[in-house]
Amino acid sequence: EVQLVESGGGLVQAGGSLRLSCAASGFTFDVYTLGWFRQAPGKEREGVSCFSSSDGNTYYADSVKGRFTISSDNAKKNTVYLQMNSLKPEDTAVYYCAAVDGGSYYPLCDLYGMDYWGKGTLVTVSS
Repeated sequence: EVQLVESGGGLVQAGGSLRLSCAASGFTFDVYTLGWFRQAPGKEREGVSCFSSSDGNTYYADSVKGRFTISSDNAKKNTVYLQMNSLKPEDTAVYYCAAVDGGSYYPLCDLYGMDYWGKGTLVTVSS
């Protein structure tokens, strides 16, 4: 079974940066999807950014384009990072790492297409 361990959350002032890390293990297939979702208080969980190993495609939510960057570490297989710059108070949320083991019929970064979830890490952006 796939296991996901997130790290890197914390408190930062608006305009600052944070980098989230997700270490994944237990993949059965060579093809997989790794990504980040977030859930703010009182709001639904939403896709932030995802990466597909099969074709290298990436997805970014409109609200984070130009500010967030997803990347993977070839040296540390199955580790994905989310570099978050120019953070805004509205980015405050619990951020979850999620994964799909193998292919998927869902669009990249579709909430209902993800099979495995981390426990989440809190990001708080103060104004």
